Amino acid sequence: MKRLIGFLRLTRPANIVTAISDILAGAAVAGYVGGIHELPAVVLLIVATIGLYGGGVVFNDVFDAALDRIERPERPIPSGLISEKEGALLGAFLLIAGIAAAFVVSIYPAGIIAVAVAIGALVYDKWGKHHAVIGPLNMGTCRGLNLLLGMSLMPDVLYQYGYLAIVPIIYIAAITMISRGEVHGGKSNIMLFAAFLYFVVNASILFVSYKNGHFTYAIIFVLIHAILIYPPLLRAVREPVGKNIGKAVKAGVIALIVMNAGWAAAFGALYLALAIVLLSPVSILLARLFAVT
Repeated sequence: MKRLIGFLRLTRPANIVTAISDILAGAAVAGYVGGIHELPAVVLLIVATIGLYGGGVVFNDVFDAALDRIERPERPIPSGLISEKEGALLGAFLLIAGIAAAFVVSIYPAGIIAVAVAIGALVYDKWGKHHAVIGPLNMGTCRGLNLLLGMSLMPDVLYQYGYLAIVPIIYIAAITMISRGEVHGGKSNIMLFAAFLYFVVNASILFVSYKNGHFTYAIIFVLIHAILIYPPLLRAVREPVGKNIGKAVKAGVIALIVMNAGWAAAFGALYLALAIVLLSPVSILLARLFAVT
């Protein structure tokens, strides 16, 4: 049982729930409102993102094993609970399963997007995260592609709304920038820049919702999102120590679900937006049991 929990810890279950919300948001952009006909494809895309995200974070710990023995010795691999080889096998299995599920939906675009997500995750794990600018953009691109994976439910929509993937790229880039100070502390100016990027994200959702005629729906979720992310971030601005920064990062990750609900609302899928929000307590509960960062 202890080893099973160790494997679960490697996959960051709370974060995986946020990845599921990416798929549902993308599906909402594609026009999905809960119809039975498209449900099998939606389920397969959810399975795909579980595998892709889970595999990506597992490999993150595999590649970071030596550093974690110094900075985070309590993690499953540096603690000796799980070996590096076992972690690599789990990560490979999850990535392959995720790609396979996407290919069942379609070779193009779903399968190709899934391959791109897997490659992007591995590039970040091995090299990208070590670069101050490339790293955040690399991680953000993986999330943007995940939103596109949800949109691939209706391939034609990708040509019309594919540009929306820029928004999660900005959001995750902001979180990744903040997270660099989790262990040794950070700089207030970086936190302030992240706050500005958060504002750009929320403004973008509201702009799209206004164009689509669903501003009233979207603003509710955007306000909730702002309430979740800004207080811990402002505390980190005032006192940029590791503890405060960790809380700001955790809040940003968990709030992804509400952000994605905002996207669904911006496209008039109110019931789907509410369903996405219901993932929040699941993610919060898992965040209490397993590490988020």
